Amino acid sequence: MIDNRKLFLSKRAVNSFGGYATQQLRRLENAIARDKLPQSRKEEHILNSMKGAIRGFEGRYTKFDKGSVILFTDDSKREDLDREIFANVHLDHYPVREFNSMVNELTNIITAYEKLGHRNHKKDDNHLNKHAMHLIRLYLICLDILENEDIVTYREKEHDFLMSIRNGEFQKEDGTYRQEFFDMVTDYEKKLEYARKNISLPDNPNMKLVQEFVMSVNRRSLDG
Repeated sequence: MIDNRKLFLSKRAVNSFGGYATQQLRRLENAIARDKLPQSRKEEHILNSMKGAIRGFEGRYTKFDKGSVILFTDDSKREDLDREIFANVHLDHYPVREFNSMVNELTNIITAYEKLGHRNHKKDDNHLNKHAMHLIRLYLICLDILENEDIVTYREKEHDFLMSIRNGEFQKEDGTYRQEFFDMVTDYEKKLEYARKNISLPDNPNMKLVQEFVMSVNRRSLDG
């Protein structure tokens, strides 16, 4: 698997790694600002995460070639919300089981955000700093995939830097994060977008070669 890892690499890493990192960022922002941001702003964070999830649907679900799913926020009629997320959905002849799975993924994002409001405040700092470190680590791994076409999970060069994030280097006394941290995240996002447009990786993995590799592994396993 390690020797053949490049078989599995493609630009889809931007959506899988980068999209997941963006989702973690929105959750982090929501967690540290849950008592400071208005409800309408928090709803925008959830919307951004859901849009990221939809971008990640490519390659896993049937394409919306006969319709579309559009998410947006608008004024809410609910007493507990100023604004809320709405959806315009137009799909023809779409597999119901896939549609159900997509809806579950989107509703799970909402559930995850709502759970943040019930966390143990005594554990917040440790959780958030670990979360912030993991966010930056995801960006670093994704950039290596796109720029160097390699998967580097053990970040030896950045170890001290990542641990400084985990130890609260970028966290302020009130539990929020210094602007320097968010500027760094923005810089990584720009690097990912540039790399996606200027790399030689294919848009999708060559599934024929992947399947041939899987068959060769199975054959060798059966042959002992």
